[in-house]
Amino acid sequence: MYRYLGELFTRGACNALAAGCVDSALPVSSSLMRVRNYSQAVDKSDDPNFFTMVEGFFDRGAAIVEDKLVEDLRNKETPEQKRHRVRGILKIIKPCNHVLSVCFPLKRDDGEWEVIEGYRAQHSQHRTPCKGGIRFSTEVCVDEVKALASLMTYKCAVVDVPFGGAKAGVKINPKNYSDNELEKITRRFTIELAKKGFIGPGIDVPAPDMSTGEREMSWIADTYANSMGHNDINAYACVTGKPISQGGIHGRISATGRGVFHGIENFINEASYMAQLGLNPGFQDKTFVIQGFGNVGLHSMRYLHRFGAKCVGVGEIDGSIWNANGIDPKELEDYKLANGTIVGFPGATPYQGSILEADCDILIPAAGEKQLTSRNAGKIKAKIVAEGANGPTTPEADKIFLERNIMVIPDMYLNAGGVTVSYFEWLKNLNHVSYGRLTFKYERDSNYHLLMSVQESLERKFGKNTGAVPVVPTSEFQARISGASEKDIVHSGLAYTMERSARQIMRTANKYNLGLDLRTAAYVNAIEKVFKVYNEAGLTFT
Repeated sequence: MYRYLGELFTRGACNALAAGCVDSALPVSSSLMRVRNYSQAVDKSDDPNFFTMVEGFFDRGAAIVEDKLVEDLRNKETPEQKRHRVRGILKIIKPCNHVLSVCFPLKRDDGEWEVIEGYRAQHSQHRTPCKGGIRFSTEVCVDEVKALASLMTYKCAVVDVPFGGAKAGVKINPKNYSDNELEKITRRFTIELAKKGFIGPGIDVPAPDMSTGEREMSWIADTYANSMGHNDINAYACVTGKPISQGGIHGRISATGRGVFHGIENFINEASYMAQLGLNPGFQDKTFVIQGFGNVGLHSMRYLHRFGAKCVGVGEIDGSIWNANGIDPKELEDYKLANGTIVGFPGATPYQGSILEADCDILIPAAGEKQLTSRNAGKIKAKIVAEGANGPTTPEADKIFLERNIMVIPDMYLNAGGVTVSYFEWLKNLNHVSYGRLTFKYERDSNYHLLMSVQESLERKFGKNTGAVPVVPTSEFQARISGASEKDIVHSGLAYTMERSARQIMRTANKYNLGLDLRTAAYVNAIEKVFKVYNEAGLTFT
């Protein structure tokens, strides 16, 4: 029943590092243009294999950063040996280390039998545990989970989360199964992962993804804790995205969408980037369109709406809607919950044509991969493409966007909010205490004592002839005076992580004269960090 593909194989994967590469369309120096590598990821139909596409993006970053990695090595090796070392480690980083493929039987509620197929890919163990979601989709295949696992490695590195990348998928359409059947599938898949060492608090930690959520993560945690992890006090750290009652964390459900908001915020408030796009900094006069009104799309829409941007269009697989005066996210959410679709929403009109090509300032593809291709990239009217989904832009489309001076905020940075807050949840599970519990009362008392101290100082200075001197805190301080809750700490940590990572990307883009090519800048950052871990840890079994 098992097909275990341990594939830490050495490919001719870094040919682009040694050979010349095709020119990029980015208007920078000709020397930089020569090292841009699109060719590895593009085919004539612009429907590249997803894993090959990610590898092509990796090659672009590796080609730019290779010389610096060689230069920064401080050892007694000759320049040639240093070059061999760098290229060797880059070859190690690129492929997927392990892929597990499983098949298992399911007895349906009607008595019929069915064979379920699932996969788990572990891209890198340079940091452990591995981390990545589990999705339920009929489109799941080996290449998809490998591509998504590799993206997770680079994503974690970009936002400084100490995990390797992984991803899992079960090849089903969850709409065709009852809740009882979905629970059977989820629990059996967990057992299959556990038997092969593909799940565990220090080994591999799944999370929600497409068509999975708190419920499925709770089933996974319960299954692992009552089987392989029955004697492990940290067993519930085997998965994140759980309900609060099962060790989850406040703010996890909205984390990816909130991260998308913070990611856009960091770039849209940067005057130098907005000047290149011909836009004013800030959200106030901006319109946006969202493709995909799932978890990521909904929460991205909520936060952008809250801070002054206007949603004019939303697209789903069964139809799109449009309202130039703005769509209210709460009303649309309520309508979809009641009707199962956004089609027919009374606060908007049907939109004919591709919602991706609608007129707006910010386009947020938050659905599937390879949505923006050479066929529609020239028709995109947005000046900012914010990748809420994984891999929505093909390399050929990316090239066209650079030619058209459109800013693409890359997926590996923008949708990292989910894994960032998953990291916080994992730490909470290992510590066995919620954030803020130990300090909440102390902080509250300290804030009140601070106000009392200020009041007493003023009364000593000016006297109390006219009564006590009132000290009135501002509304912002009043909201914080009782101390930080777990949600406050999570939101603060996420905002800080996204801001710091954005600054790193901006510095790298400026350092290598990359202009609006933020994706390559993000890959350069990720490659440098992963390379450093491999190089300083040493390659033991070689």
